[in-house]
Amino acid sequence: MKARLLYPSQGQGGFGLIEILAVLAITGIIGLGASVATVQVMNQGGRNSDYTTASRHAMNAVYWVSRDAQMAQTVTPGGASGFPLTLGWTEWDNSGHQVLYTLEEGRLLRSYSVDGGAPRETLVAEHINSEGTACEFSDRTLTVRVTATMGEGARAVSITRVREVIPRPGL
Repeated sequence: MKARLLYPSQGQGGFGLIEILAVLAITGIIGLGASVATVQVMNQGGRNSDYTTASRHAMNAVYWVSRDAQMAQTVTPGGASGFPLTLGWTEWDNSGHQVLYTLEEGRLLRSYSVDGGAPRETLVAEHINSEGTACEFSDRTLTVRVTATMGEGARAVSITRVREVIPRPGL
């Protein structure tokens, strides 16, 4: 009884060569489709990650500059792009605060000091594109434009964030 299940009897035939080739071709097409879909999902995932990272860095830079600019009584942009940007204000207890934003090698740095003391330097954002980033101060309004770029070549993703801030008036 067992022998009959393992070996086909004389009247039964196995798979033919054409049937096996057809199964292999169909399996190959399905495998190719699955691998193409996987590559596309991975590429789109990387692009989404680059977009999110660039957006976060641009938003973080705009947030910190505008936060300090709202407190500022003096705004002094420097250079053609507005960097280094110097912001200063006096608190209610007559302590003098100064913030200096510099753009170096794609990094936005914040240097903060109180009453001329030792400055504390903080990295605010990375991947900042110096060509698309600028600060302009006119008509008592500071316009901050920050562009962050992630990726390389044709896969590069650039995000620009713009905010207008009216600093508080000098006392």
